[in-house]
Amino acid sequence: MKRFSGTLGVQQGTRILFSDFAHDGAMWTGSGPREVRRTETFSEPFLAPPAVMVSVSMWDIDNKANSRIDLSAENITAEGFEIVCRTWSDSRIARIRADWMAIGATQDDEAWDVI
Repeated sequence: MKRFSGTLGVQQGTRILFSDFAHDGAMWTGSGPREVRRTETFSEPFLAPPAVMVSVSMWDIDNKANSRIDLSAENITAEGFEIVCRTWSDSRIARIRADWMAIGATQDDEAWDVI
């Protein structure tokens, strides 16, 4: 049986998901269900899909309606994932910045695989 000795790796990043106020985009001018997806690629792949946490680090939202934001990580693989931002009803989002952190198994360059 082949054995692996790995280590825990952490990667993080930040991304402005959209600035819809600048060009009258759907998150700013639309209504009803809306969604924006942005792909993030890890600088080094993990050995398996890692645990990914996404959080809002900046938001610019119209104060005339309720603030509705659903922010998540989807389609997580060892190579990357998608940040998904959803809103609905009459919420108007001018822009959002998201921070993310991924934690998972990585190759240990010091580990030896002896068969």
